[in-house]
Amino acid sequence: MAKRLLKFPAGFLWGSATSAYQVEGGIENSDWSKAYPAGKACDQYNRYEEDFDIAKQLGQNAHRFSLEWSRIEPTEGQFNEKEINHYRKVLGALQKRGIEPFVTLHHFSNPVWFAEKGGWANSKSPEYFERFVAYVMDELGQEARYWITINEPFIYTGNAYIAGAFPPKKKNALVGLQVAGNLARAHKRAYAAIKRKRPDAQVGIAKNNNFFEAYKNQFASRIVAAIAKNIWNFWFLNQIKGYQDFIGLNYYFHNRIHVRFSNPKNWFFQNEDKTVSDIGWEIYPEGLYHIVKEVKRFQKPIYILENGIADADDNQRSDFLREHLMWLHKAMKEGADVKGYFHWSLLDNFEWAEGFTKRFGLVHVDFQTLRRTTRPSAKVYAEICKTNQIEV
Repeated sequence: MAKRLLKFPAGFLWGSATSAYQVEGGIENSDWSKAYPAGKACDQYNRYEEDFDIAKQLGQNAHRFSLEWSRIEPTEGQFNEKEINHYRKVLGALQKRGIEPFVTLHHFSNPVWFAEKGGWANSKSPEYFERFVAYVMDELGQEARYWITINEPFIYTGNAYIAGAFPPKKKNALVGLQVAGNLARAHKRAYAAIKRKRPDAQVGIAKNNNFFEAYKNQFASRIVAAIAKNIWNFWFLNQIKGYQDFIGLNYYFHNRIHVRFSNPKNWFFQNEDKTVSDIGWEIYPEGLYHIVKEVKRFQKPIYILENGIADADDNQRSDFLREHLMWLHKAMKEGADVKGYFHWSLLDNFEWAEGFTKRFGLVHVDFQTLRRTTRPSAKVYAEICKTNQIEV
């Protein structure tokens, strides 16, 4: 069968994403450093120029990264000018290479002082976050147009306050609900703080949305799938409606729902197709199409801020990229206003509670020598970025 080219619109943003705690190294005063020390991580704090050179060589014209709150405000109310100057240099390095910065203000990790005050369970947490954001905007607001307030609020809430896998390792659903509400309030306050300093800033969140599908289209399963979708995919977005200039989507998971009253603990399941990544997550490219189509209702531009695969041997990543982008293109052809795609991740990194055991990078990192080696799949993605099209 003859192959065809699927072209993306002029000005489409192609990039990759990282987060500070996962790549920078040397972060010793966050709540994560006590529970899951990352050590040097990828040492990007000192090697960001090298890494941005790689991104540029790979044809990327945008890059998503995060500021580490615990560096900038190491003690409550006291800001570190040295660290804000560091991030000013990071932003300048991106701009010098013609790479559009997308800046995340909270990506899972918190300063120790904030955690000791109860973290996001504290009713004053939105005020603390707003103060941090206001300082950042005073110092860096003119250096970037795109701002992401909070990364994956439900993933954070679920893992930190319900499953007990992330700091502070709580298992209390009621506290989790309170935290989710505080995160929504924090986003609104941060949105206002950003807009006060830079009215033309584009502000959103990075929301992890799943594709929920009823098993064999069964009626009861359809009902539960609809409820799950409205809670998981849309509750937070509805809470901040009117306080977002774009919809940021992270896509990793496909959940089939099979309602069986004889087995209520196993209504939600994955991996029926048995095609999985190194971390055991099902690879289901079509799901990206569905979650993009679902958020058209908000009538906002859409950015795919994360989509990636743990694949240490690099056997699946090239097809993963092409197939997900094929389904993304289909959604766009059907009217979805998607402006950019960021692959997770530029580098192998510290994968949260998984440590250094899972490799999501387009670029392999030797964690002993910190040497970077571009994977074959990165060259496949580079061709897509440079030509603004995919061959299927």
